[in-house]
Amino acid sequence: MKKRISRLLLFAFICITQYGFAQELYMPRNIKEAYAKGTRSMNGKPGKNYWQNHGKYTIDVTVNPDTKIVSGTETIIYENNSNDTLHNLPIRFVNNLHKPSSPRSGSVSDDFLSDGLTITSLKIEGETYKENARSWGTVGNVKMNKPLLPHGKITINIDWNYPLSKESGREGQIDNTTFFVAYSYPRVTVFDDYNKWDRLPHTDRQEFYNDFNDYVYSVKAPKNYVVYGTGDLLNPDEVLQPEFSARLKKSYVTDEILHIANEQEMKGGKVTKQNDWNIWKFEAKNISDVCFGLSDHYLWDASSVVVDNKTKRRASVQAAYDVKGTDFVVSVKNNRYALDWFSNNWPGIPYPFSKMTAFQGFADMEYPMMCNDSQMGDPVFAQLVQDHEVAHTYFPFYMGINETRYAFMDEGWATTFEYLIRISQSDKETADEFYKKFRINDYIQDSSTEEDQPIITMSTQVSGPGYGNNSYGKASLSYIALKDMLGDELFKKSLHAYMDNWNGKHPIPWDYFNSFNTASGKDLNWFFNNWFFTNNYIDISIDKVDAKAKNATIFIKNRGGFAIPFDVNIVYADGTKEKLHQTPVTWKNNQKKTSVTFNTTKEVKSVTIDGGIFVDATPADNTWTAK
Repeated sequence: MKKRISRLLLFAFICITQYGFAQELYMPRNIKEAYAKGTRSMNGKPGKNYWQNHGKYTIDVTVNPDTKIVSGTETIIYENNSNDTLHNLPIRFVNNLHKPSSPRSGSVSDDFLSDGLTITSLKIEGETYKENARSWGTVGNVKMNKPLLPHGKITINIDWNYPLSKESGREGQIDNTTFFVAYSYPRVTVFDDYNKWDRLPHTDRQEFYNDFNDYVYSVKAPKNYVVYGTGDLLNPDEVLQPEFSARLKKSYVTDEILHIANEQEMKGGKVTKQNDWNIWKFEAKNISDVCFGLSDHYLWDASSVVVDNKTKRRASVQAAYDVKGTDFVVSVKNNRYALDWFSNNWPGIPYPFSKMTAFQGFADMEYPMMCNDSQMGDPVFAQLVQDHEVAHTYFPFYMGINETRYAFMDEGWATTFEYLIRISQSDKETADEFYKKFRINDYIQDSSTEEDQPIITMSTQVSGPGYGNNSYGKASLSYIALKDMLGDELFKKSLHAYMDNWNGKHPIPWDYFNSFNTASGKDLNWFFNNWFFTNNYIDISIDKVDAKAKNATIFIKNRGGFAIPFDVNIVYADGTKEKLHQTPVTWKNNQKKTSVTFNTTKEVKSVTIDGGIFVDATPADNTWTAK
């Protein structure tokens, strides 16, 4: 206990002396201890003692379309890079969510339910373990006979199978011969520096937290089934007939959108090699997950786009969809634009992977190098959804976000990038209306207590709209407000510093705060405290207007508390207008009230304060009219 208290005192001393500010932001005790131990640093970078564990996964999967059973055999070489001795091996299998006994946030149909995972063989370092996975939830535990020592390795061998649920959610059966196979293999759950083993059970609301691993995997599927997966397809000539392999290879080096396989070609058995079964081989390194989809009738389009102008590196852009999937006819075109735009604008970091595939399903969900999106029947909204899922490439896949605990760290950024790319695709007015309609209005119109829970609240502790708005809308507004306050150049510099610090690692909210403090050269803790650690909402109002000769002062109250940007729109008696933009810095010294003074020789007729996408809870008190 004394040793722990000493570390925390040292941590406080470092905050004040080395970094020039007193610790203002709330930190849970375990987070403070991580900083005190030096696994994380107050300059925003991983600490000198930072570590994370790693796995090398070799997986062979078979999908049987007749029985709807997915079976696999895998070998995991697991590295313990920590200083801890590990006696247990928690294994996560998300698809046990389909078991009737698993926790869920709402009711499901019988078609969603299944028996879950069956382990037919489990060996650790060659020693057999008899584990009944039927008793596991989404996280099971294996008590190891021999502990895994610090900086040691073990080899784990698992043979397993599970049924694809008839009702597809984030994975499962799309139709009778189309399947999206995700979270399909048992994995070692994360062991980190601030929570140790991640044993949080998975529900159908929270998302994911995985280690960065290396994967070599194969998918065995019957002839005429095309497999679309995370990673590079290693053997196109072994699974595709020559003409179609040539088309696919051509798509890797061209801007042209190619139809790799059409409806007639798929129906005619012309696409894949006509072996009874084909084995599709993929590889992906330093990535947080792999998944795949397969179908015997989906159409297949492909192209590529330069994502790094310096190296001229290209990324493959593909789409797999049903003949009735009208939204997906333009998926390759739209995603070529998205990869180019995200790489060169916001976040302005080259797309880091070799591929992006849009697969028609039901989830509207992101995966590394893939998105499983539904047919909307609305091309504009369908594009917004795909933009959002592709934006997730950076958060949580470029950076290993703990989505289960801190969903705002990835959903908020994806929502922000979705909004910014929409401006480029249409215009700001259209993008603003879209953003308010789908991300903000419901939050503002819902005055329930849960809507005002602090964003920093763990995602497992809020539900329904409270979870959604904390993770998406409110978090996104905080990033946009900070961008407004810092300006694009300094904001991008700070964002890149944060992303460079934590690419391929596991950042937590305080790493974001500290990275921006350091890179911007500003103490932004007042802003972070305002947005992330309070029960604030959006509600500003005009208190009074003092219009005098040659100058006028507008006094504004911040009833809701959030430090938002806003425009002061002035209409003069002669009909002319003026707009004065205020950044969130106006609230730095007093977060309850501010004033705006401007010089004028004209008589002021009316004043309106307008937050734009920062929608006001009570807009009626945002206008003043001269008597």
